[in-house]
Amino acid sequence: MRRIAKVFAGPVMVVLGINHFVIPQTYVTAVPDALGAQLALVYLSGIAQIAGGLGTMHARTRHAAGWLLVATLIAIYPANVHMAIHPDRYPGIPGGSVTLVARLPLQILFIYWVWLAALQDGSARRNDAT
Repeated sequence: MRRIAKVFAGPVMVVLGINHFVIPQTYVTAVPDALGAQLALVYLSGIAQIAGGLGTMHARTRHAAGWLLVATLIAIYPANVHMAIHPDRYPGIPGGSVTLVARLPLQILFIYWVWLAALQDGSARRNDAT
């Protein structure tokens, strides 16, 4: 499982980040209105996902990039909650509210996946050194 995470986490995050620039309106609608600056937040999270994804593909930057991705995934979690609370705003989502609610634990799974790919080694090495 860890090997699969190491191979796919970086490229998947890069593709997801690129999507923020290819189809930004899809992501803008997910940003809670109270946050404001939706487009800027979409671009910022896209940059973070691209940088983090690229960083996880290199041993020297993997650990820092892993933390960047974990922080980014936590930061964008409110957008997923917002979508689940307001399913009527997303009529194009197959499965509607069921899908939107089911996505919530998937975000936690993504965080775990990044941890497997980028952070597990670093924490194990530090623990061995002490």
